[in-house]
Amino acid sequence: MFFRLLMESFRRQRRRKMLAGIAILLGTTAVTAMLALATTIGDRIHKELAVYGANIVVYPKTDLLDVKIGGADIKPATGGSYLHESDLKKLHTIFWANNITGISPQLPVRLDVKTPSGDDTSVSALGLWFHHALTNDPGSLVTGAPALHPWWKLIGAWPKEADSTTNNTEAAVGSTLASSLHLKTGDTLTANGRTLRITGIVSTGDATDKQILLPLSTAQSIANLPDAVSRVEVSARTKPEDAFARKDPDTLSPQQHEIWYCRPYANSIAYQIREAIPGAQAEQVRRVEQSEGTVLKRISGLMWLVSLAALLAAGFAVSAAMAAAVLERRTEIGLMRSLGASKGSIALLFYSETGLLAVLSGALGYLFGSGLAAWLGARIFSGDGSADVLNPVLLPVIVALALIVAIAGSTPSIRAALAVNPSTILREDV
Repeated sequence: MFFRLLMESFRRQRRRKMLAGIAILLGTTAVTAMLALATTIGDRIHKELAVYGANIVVYPKTDLLDVKIGGADIKPATGGSYLHESDLKKLHTIFWANNITGISPQLPVRLDVKTPSGDDTSVSALGLWFHHALTNDPGSLVTGAPALHPWWKLIGAWPKEADSTTNNTEAAVGSTLASSLHLKTGDTLTANGRTLRITGIVSTGDATDKQILLPLSTAQSIANLPDAVSRVEVSARTKPEDAFARKDPDTLSPQQHEIWYCRPYANSIAYQIREAIPGAQAEQVRRVEQSEGTVLKRISGLMWLVSLAALLAAGFAVSAAMAAAVLERRTEIGLMRSLGASKGSIALLFYSETGLLAVLSGALGYLFGSGLAAWLGARIFSGDGSADVLNPVLLPVIVALALIVAIAGSTPSIRAALAVNPSTILREDV
C-alpha cells in the first residue's frame, strides 16, 4: 500500500513534482559545475599564471650575483660558485615532488663568434634545458626553459642536445641579436671552435633577446664547467600564503613544524629543496606566488557564493512546490489520520516522495553540471580540456546535497499539514 500511494502521488501531481524536480535539478547543476571546477581550480590558475614565470628560484648560497626574475631582485649575492646539475634529480625525492611542474637550470657563458659575414664579436650565451627528462625513470617530468616561459615566441625549433661525437651543435638566437647579426633559421656560426647551427629565432621581451640559447651540456663544455649550473628556476603548484606560511620553521615546535612542512606552501617547498640540494639557497618569488594566491582566493570565494545561492534558491522553490502539493492533499492527509495512520507514517510518505525526487534530480544535475563545468573550463581557461572535470566522487556529494535541500524545503509544509486536526480538515471538505 505504501508504494502504491507513493507512485500514485507522482501520477496525480506530475506538474508539482516536475516543478520541484526542476528546481533541484537547476540547483545541483550549478553546484556540480562549481565544485567540479573548484577541485581543479588550483592547477588551472597555476597554468594560467605560468606566464609570470617560476615561483621559486634556487641558487648557490655563496653566489654574489644578483638573483632576478623578470627584472625583480630576489637577493643580492656572490659570484663564482655553482650548483651541480646532477643534484637536480633529487628534487623528485622531496615531499612535494609531485607539485613541481617545471624546472629550468641556467649557465651563462661568453662566446667569441664569427658571423656568416666574417665579422668577429663577443656575445652572451645562456645554457638551458629545452626538453629534458629530470630522471631516467619512465614517466619522469620532462621540462626546460620553454615550459617555464610559455610567453616566449619561437620561429623554428628549439635546439637539441649536442652530439658528443662531433663539435657541431644547435642553438637558438634572441630576436634582437639575430637582427643585429643578420641571422636567420638555418644559418651557422663559429663560436669558440664550435659550429653552431641556428634552429630557431626566439622573442622573449627581456635581456634574453640579446643572447644565444644553447643546450646546457654545450654551455658547460664551452665554459669547462662540467655538471655546473648557476641558477635554477622552479615552478610548483602551491597553497596560497597565509600567516602560518610566513613563520620561520626553525622556531616552530616539532608538531607545528610537521604541519608546516606537510603543507604545499612555496616556503615549505623551497625549504625542502634546500634540504635536497647541497649548498643551495631556495626562495619564493613573492610577486608570482602572491598573485596566484590572491586570484585563487577570490575565484574560490565566488564559486562558493554561487553554490550557496543556487542551493538556497532550490530550497525555496522546493518549499513553494511542496506547500502547494500538501495543500492539494489536505483531504487525503485528514482521511489517513482519521483511519488511524500515524503522523510518522504520513511524514515518511511525503519524505519518501521528496527523497526519490531529490535522488533522480540530483543524479541528472550531476551529469548536466559536469557538462557545464567542461564547457566553462574550456572557455575560461585557455587550452584546457574537459576530461578531468567528470569526477565520480562528486556524485554522492551532489545527491546528498539534493536530499538535504529537498527535505529542508519540504519540512515546513509537512509539519504544518500534520499539525492540523483531521476532523477540521474533513469538515472543511463537506
